[in-house]
Amino acid sequence: MAVARQRVTIAAIAEAAGVSVPTVSRVLNGRSDVSPQTRELIERLLREHDYRPRNSRHSGRARLVDLVFNDLDSPWALELIRGVEDVSHAAGVGTVVSQVHHRTTVARQWLQNLRARASDGVIFVTSDVAEPIHAELHRLKVPVVIIDPAGGAAADVPTIGATNWSGGRTATDHLLSLGHRRIGFVAGPKDLLCSRARLDGYRAALEAAGLQADDELIETGDFRHESGFAAANKLLSVDNPPTAIFASSDLMALGACEAARRRGLRVPDQLSVVGFDDLPESRWASPPLTTVRQPLAEMGALAARTVLRLSRGETIETPRVELVTKLMVRESTSSLPESGR
Repeated sequence: MAVARQRVTIAAIAEAAGVSVPTVSRVLNGRSDVSPQTRELIERLLREHDYRPRNSRHSGRARLVDLVFNDLDSPWALELIRGVEDVSHAAGVGTVVSQVHHRTTVARQWLQNLRARASDGVIFVTSDVAEPIHAELHRLKVPVVIIDPAGGAAADVPTIGATNWSGGRTATDHLLSLGHRRIGFVAGPKDLLCSRARLDGYRAALEAAGLQADDELIETGDFRHESGFAAANKLLSVDNPPTAIFASSDLMALGACEAARRRGLRVPDQLSVVGFDDLPESRWASPPLTTVRQPLAEMGALAARTVLRLSRGETIETPRVELVTKLMVRESTSSLPESGR
């Protein structure tokens, strides 16, 4: 049923979605007690009809949520932005995206801009909130949520992540099930909790299979193509090179595939490769990349719902949430030939 374009009401959205008015209100308020399918339908209708709340405690100014990255140059960041924007737009809230490095002057300027626009809340990505920034945001009564915290977040700061340890173990178990025993690993930055968890999952899978993790088969990258390429070249240069490489990001896995190609190695016939993220380009790689799906858009959406709830003074039941990862088996992995076992 079509909804009138002018003066769209919650009742009209509810009728179009075939749900009750309280259900639409729960979605607008970021509540979790709505099924994913119903939430998606309502949020789509809210976006399509450009619904804006008429009365709000924020009346007189635009409502805004700040989304802050250390680095924006990644498709991974775009997936998170999409998730945050879907929820904030449906709630009539704008999204301000910023890149704030660790330099003091940049952080100070960002804080000054945030004060001027009176943000409803801040979502930080793969970061620790420096104590001076945390103290100032607390003074301003601006709620904070962190996606993939770098270290241990403050007790009063909710965090959103994924089951990185489980994902790391599942990916390694997959390669072990295919007969691989020399499995190289390309870790992410050592200062990130998600990187350490994926490495720990890799080690746990090897240990469960009765294998010892070999430091010669572990390299560190920065989640980018170039570092995956460089790390794979090092791994493939050792005297007894790996028959498979698990890279803890899709971009590094694609870099590893390129390193193999330049050495004349066929993926997956001569080298199996697994990534982590399930970015859109992983499905279009040649061959399509086996990877661990981390629900990035869902993580962004949940962070947005959480920070909007905090902005209304609601209590968050679970301060630390990890969304489930899932192995997506495609064509970049295959059984190790008997001659290689």
